[in-house]
Amino acid sequence: MSILSVVICIALLVLLTARWNINPFIAFLITAISGGVMLGIPLDKIPDSVEKGMGGILGSLTAIICLGAMFGKLIADSGAAQKITAVLIQFCGEKYIAWALMLTGFFVGIPLFYNVGFVLLVPLVFSVAYQTKLPAVYLGIPLLAALSVTHGFLPPHPSPTALVPQFQADMGLTLIYGLVVGLPTMMIAGPIFSRFLKNIHSEPLSTFTPQIIPDHALPSTGKSFFVALLPVLMLSLASVLTPLLAEQIQFKPYVSFFGNPLMVMLVSLIIATYSLGLARGHTLKSIMQTYTQALKDISVILLIIAGAGALKQIFVDSGVSTEIAAGLKNIPVNPLFLGWLIALIIRICLGSATVAGLTAAGIVAPLVLASPSINPNLMVLAIGAGSLMCSHVNDSGFWMYKEYFNLSLKQTFASWSVMETIVGTLGLIGVLLLDVFV
Repeated sequence: MSILSVVICIALLVLLTARWNINPFIAFLITAISGGVMLGIPLDKIPDSVEKGMGGILGSLTAIICLGAMFGKLIADSGAAQKITAVLIQFCGEKYIAWALMLTGFFVGIPLFYNVGFVLLVPLVFSVAYQTKLPAVYLGIPLLAALSVTHGFLPPHPSPTALVPQFQADMGLTLIYGLVVGLPTMMIAGPIFSRFLKNIHSEPLSTFTPQIIPDHALPSTGKSFFVALLPVLMLSLASVLTPLLAEQIQFKPYVSFFGNPLMVMLVSLIIATYSLGLARGHTLKSIMQTYTQALKDISVILLIIAGAGALKQIFVDSGVSTEIAAGLKNIPVNPLFLGWLIALIIRICLGSATVAGLTAAGIVAPLVLASPSINPNLMVLAIGAGSLMCSHVNDSGFWMYKEYFNLSLKQTFASWSVMETIVGTLGLIGVLLLDVFV
C-alpha cells in the first residue's frame, strides 16, 4: 500500500504541474501533504515534516546556489562570457567553429545557470551564424549540449549541488567524475551529432540578435578564463590535496576550509567582484544591483528545491523510503541504472530536469546510504544523466530552443530532443564504465 501511495504522489505531482500548470513549489507542498496523509503520518506531524524537509535541504544549499547565481551573473554582465567566446572561436577557426562553440558552452556554462546561459549564449550563436553563413542549428547544438552537461553533471548547478549532500557525496570528487563523464559526452552529442543537422535550416528571430559589447570594453582573456573557472580550480585542487596531505595535520584545516563549496563560491565571488567589477571602473552599487537581479532569477529554483525536500522528508518520516530501498536491493539491476531510470521516468512525466533529479534522489537516497558498495558521487551523475533524457513538449527548454531558433516541432524533436537523449544515454554509459574503475 505504501509503494502505491508513492506512485500516487508522483502521479499527483505530474497532474498538478503538467496538466494543470500549478507552480512547482505549490505542487510539491500539496503532494507532500497528501502523501503524508496517505502514508499514515499523524496530521499534527505533517507540517513538522514539511518544514524539516525544506529546512534540511536548503540549509546547506541556499548560500552556495545564491553565491553561484551572483557569480554567473557577473561573468555575463561584465563581458567575460563574450570574451571567452571570441577567443575560442578565433583559436579554433571557422573549420572547427562548432567545437569552439561547444567549449564556449562548457567554460561559460560552469558558472552560469542553464536558463541564464541559454539566454546569454544563444544570441552569440546567431551572431556567428550571420557572419559565417552556417546553419544556426548546426552551430547551436554543440553549445547547448555543453550547457546540458554542465547543468546535469557539474556543481555548482542546482541539481547536482542538491544531490551531493543527500547522498553524502563529495562535491570535489563529483565535479572531477562529472568532468570525466561529461567531456566525451558533450563531444559526441555536440559537434559530432550536429554534423547530421546541417540540412535543418532556420531563420532565428531578429529579436534575438545580440547586443555585442565593444572589444575595448571587454575584460582581458586571462582574467576572463581564470575568474570563470576559479570555482572548478578550487574544488578540484581541494579534492587532489586532501588525500595527499592526509598525514600533514597542520595543513588539513586550511584545505578543508578553502575547499568547502561555500567558501569556494564566496572567495570566487569576492575575486570576481574586484577583478571584473571594481578594477574595471564599475561602482559597488551597480555590482550589488547585478547581484540583486541574480537572486531574483534563482528564487524559483530555490523554492522548487525546498518543495522537493518537503516531499522527500515525508517519504523518510513515513518509513516508505526504507521500504523502497529494501525492495530495490532485491532487484538484480545495477543501482546506478535504477537511479538513472527513475529520474528518466520522472523527467518524461514532469519535464523539469531539476525536479526529476531531486524527486528521484528522494526515492533512492536510502538505498545509497544503506549500501556502502554504491558510489554516491556516481549516483549523483547517474541521476543527473537520467534527468536530461527525452526532453519534449513539457520541458521549458524544448520551447525556448524551438522559439529562439524558429523551428517546427518536427525539427525541434530531431535536433534538441535527440541531443538531450544522447547526453543522458552517454552519461549513463560513462558512469557505468567509471564504476568499474573507482
